[in-house]
Amino acid sequence: MTYDILRFIHVIGATVLLGTGAGIAFFMVVSNRSQDPRLIAHVAGIVVLADALFTATAVIFQPISGYLLAREVGWPILEGWVGWSLLLYIIVGAFWLPVVWMQIRMRDIAIAARDAGTALPAQYHRLYRWWFLFGFPAFGAVLAIVWLMLTRPSL
Repeated sequence: MTYDILRFIHVIGATVLLGTGAGIAFFMVVSNRSQDPRLIAHVAGIVVLADALFTATAVIFQPISGYLLAREVGWPILEGWVGWSLLLYIIVGAFWLPVVWMQIRMRDIAIAARDAGTALPAQYHRLYRWWFLFGFPAFGAVLAIVWLMLTRPSL
């Protein structure tokens, strides 16, 4: 593959990760503010699906396209800005994987509350707080990776 094709694929993957992450966060936060189990169950179901279709796919292909791109250009994988990007990518994954589980649990809890006609239980609110907190380092690390990709500083 040529450099331009690999770079295009890699940039699209980064865009999907950043855009899907921001979109998921926005819709979960807005639906949560309603405290309506019906709305939250619906939105969380869409969020879980979007994470499975878009985020997970990009998570798999991003390091592959990055490796091929680095090999094509001759950038050392574990050094400089590429190495820092990989470290940040691992940090993103360490926060994203638990978030996926939390989203599935929050969806299931909201469905149960919806079906029972009850308010969301304390367990939901506890998970939501953790989900919200985990988003900051993950999103910040994604932004840092994009910055590193764009500026390619000599580190």
